[in-house]
Amino acid sequence: MARSIPPERLPAVIDAAVQVFVTHGFRRAQMQDVADVLGLAKGTLYGYAASKDALFAAAVRWGDALEPLPALSELPLPAASEGELADLVASRLAAELPDLALTRALQRASLPASPEEASAELASIVTDLFHRLARHRVAIKLVDRCAPELPELAPVWFVTGRSTQMSAMEGYLDSRHGAGLLTMPGPTPIVARTIVELCVLWAVHCQFDRALAARPQPSDDSLAATTAALIARSTALDERYPS
Repeated sequence: MARSIPPERLPAVIDAAVQVFVTHGFRRAQMQDVADVLGLAKGTLYGYAASKDALFAAAVRWGDALEPLPALSELPLPAASEGELADLVASRLAAELPDLALTRALQRASLPASPEEASAELASIVTDLFHRLARHRVAIKLVDRCAPELPELAPVWFVTGRSTQMSAMEGYLDSRHGAGLLTMPGPTPIVARTIVELCVLWAVHCQFDRALAARPQPSDDSLAATTAALIARSTALDERYPS
């Protein structure tokens, strides 16, 4: 059966699965829902994925197009083994950490030479974080949406991903604020969380907002630049707003 189905349809199957799991969550989503999106018989869908669990695993693994699609001989796709999806998402997040602009800034021996340089540094950090989140937006959205129903996934994004970023951002802001290079418009933990959550909002969640999809969509570059400018300006030293 697997060899008789059109292999070029697999990307559409994965896209439909993403749509259904984001809309309904894991428990309420059904294979029939995905088949309905595609206009296929449910039995045909089983030629691509052996179960709902397998379809969810495929959506997480291939939804962001970061890996080559499986060969036709590998269909129908099996369900992930225990811990496999958590390991996949965790490894992708871990691979981004060493090269993050935020990580490099924290490791740098010298501080920016001026408040202007510090604002430019923060803007580059925000831009970098935005694009890295956007690169993994499908997996992040699926984990964020379905983790309450799939407990093994919860620590991956809520602890390894988001909380780690917030802690690192807080450390960065403390160092630049303590050196008199940036000002904080509020308590540093709140500012740090606002920065990370704002990036997640625009890089990930808004991309799945149906109301926004009805309008012309700005590019990731434009969204990243706007987010970075807002944050840089709100933390820039200004005599009108004493730190």
